[in-house]
Parts: sequence; structure tokens; C-alpha cells
Amino acid sequence: MITVFTPSFADESNTNAQNLTVKEVVSRMDSSRFRVVMLAEGVTDPRIAARPNTRILRWEKHGNTARILWHMLRHIPDVYFFPREGPLDAAFLSARANLHWKSALLTYVVSGGLEQRETNRPLLLRAVREGDVVAGNSRHMSETVERLGGRNVKTVYDGIDRRFYYPPVEPMPSESVDEGRRPRVLFAGSFRPYKRVDLVVREAAKHPEWEFRLAGIGEEQGACERLAQDLRCSNVAFLGHLNAAQLGSEMRRASIFFFPSEIEGHPQVLGQAAACGLVCIARDSYHPDYVVDGSTGLLASSDAEMSDALGRLMREPGLIAQMSSAAIKHAEKFDWDRVAEQWQELLELAVAIHNPHRGQRVSQIA
Repeated sequence: MITVFTPSFADESNTNAQNLTVKEVVSRMDSSRFRVVMLAEGVTDPRIAARPNTRILRWEKHGNTARILWHMLRHIPDVYFFPREGPLDAAFLSARANLHWKSALLTYVVSGGLEQRETNRPLLLRAVREGDVVAGNSRHMSETVERLGGRNVKTVYDGIDRRFYYPPVEPMPSESVDEGRRPRVLFAGSFRPYKRVDLVVREAAKHPEWEFRLAGIGEEQGACERLAQDLRCSNVAFLGHLNAAQLGSEMRRASIFFFPSEIEGHPQVLGQAAACGLVCIARDSYHPDYVVDGSTGLLASSDAEMSDALGRLMREPGLIAQMSSAAIKHAEKFDWDRVAEQWQELLELAVAIHNPHRGQRVSQIA
């Protein structure tokens, strides 16, 4: 059995994208092949709690790095999976190098702009370059980490949780102002400067016949609310933070997903929107595989192109219907069961690469 340690949180209430990914993967991992150690602050996700051969280390207010590192020293894991950029990750990488731990390192890279911010992210770059296996969450991200020195680079997509993200029972009607109902444009994400939520509000001012609904919270929320008031946008609704069920419901009621963020890795929200039948408009700078340009949605390289793409879809309801059907079919490729099996294969590969004798034993048992 392979012991996997991941500095990821198993809390049921934790909605951080990286933690959500690990929870989905661990809940599906073969418990006869993999023993898993995770962290938790509050109530553990019931799927993780019920999984055999799973240990939860409590995250306290103080002293976590030393306490967890001591645990790993006494129970050295076969694989350290999905390092982040915190003190615990730094301590593990140092201990692995200086104490010659027989722990394989499987690095997963999900954040964008890595090439432009190399000097600001030394720990992540170290994890990329020292990883036995490195995975990117899109083809573009995998190409990026390979250029930065990653070895044995693979692509593993984040899956889509079908409990919350699925198409409407009936296709959205071709809504119009004449029918007395305003069709909807949806944005979902954090209100940070690089997300460009201000552009969503500015587009709302141009299209009063459409309703613009913005889900999320963050430092730019107040500025965006003031901008909506200044532009007299009565068609803008700020929804605040939504849980997965609420977001899925909003997606099934919308016609277009408008996502002007400028820096991303491979945002899961685009896959979730596609699974709900939403036509997505996003940037082409990070080459999202969740969107097939011209087929399931539209990709743009500038604010002006984003605006033009939105206007085009609004003028062509038939194109929205066509792309919506294509998006639903495309999203079927991102199944969590398939993703979990890929991770299991990569965990075994990492062990085989870092510790050939151990890997040979695993191969014989399998």
C-alpha cells in the first residue's frame, strides 16, 4: 500500500478550489492501494471520514509546521502530493533534500502567470523542478511547467462535480424583452483586480435589456458596486458568495457566462459552466481547454474582443443554443472518476521513479 501525504484540507466546508480537487480525488481513490493523510480544521467531509486507510491531522492555531513535520518524520510518506507554497511545504522540501527521505514528490500546478512571476514564487518553482512527476491542469499549463524545468510532465484536468453542475431539465427558452423576461449573463469568481469584474459592470451598462448577475466576494466588490451606481446599472445584481448547489442553480438559469479574468491557470468555473449548458466567453491568454473557441464558447484577447463576443452572442440566440449543446457534450470529458484514476496512476509512477525498488514491489502487487 502506498502512503500519500497531501497538505490539503478535508473540511466539508472548505471550498478552496485546490482543496476541492483533492477531496474529490481522495474520496474516489482505491483504499486497498492507497493510505492517505490529510489535514482538517473543522468537520471532515463525510466521504473522506468514511474512507478506510485515511488519517486526518488536526490543524491548530499554532505550531502546525513542526508538529506535522514530526509526524512525517516518524511516518515518512511514499508520496507528497500537491505541494503548495507555505511553511509546511518549504519544511518538507528541505527535509527531503537534507535527510534523504524516500518520499516521491508529485507536483500539481494550477495557477497562471507563473512565467511572469518566477522570482516571486521560488517555492513553487522548486517543487516543479524537484518533482518526480509534475502535472498541469491544462495543456497550456503543462507546456509552461515543462519549459520551467518540470520532469515527467502530464496533463490532468480538474473534474466536474455532477451533483451540482448539470444541464437544465429543459433547455433555456429563447428569452427576449418582448416576452417580459430579461435573459441573464453570469459572472462567478473572486472580486480581485485581475478578475476584471469592472468589465462585467461596464458591459451591463451597454445592455440594459439583459440581467447581469455577479457571484463572489473580494476586495474589489465595493468598487464594482459603486461603479454600477455611477453607471446607473439597475440590471446588475451582486449575489455574494454562493455554495456549489447555489452556483449550479444560477448557471442553469443563465444564457451566457462572461469571465474577463486576465490571469488564470485553468479555472474550474469554466468547466462547471459548460456542464450546465452555459456558453462561455473568456480570455485566450491561458488557453482554457474547457472552452472550444467557436464551438462551445468564444475566446478573446482584449477587452474590446470580449465586448464584441458578448454583443455577438446577444444578437444571435440561435448561436447560443448551438454552443450550449456543444458545451454540454464537451463537458462530459471531465469526469471525476476518470480523473481520480489518472491520479492513482501518477502516484504509482512517482513512487516508481523516485524509489525504483519500492515501485517494482508496487507493480508486482498490482
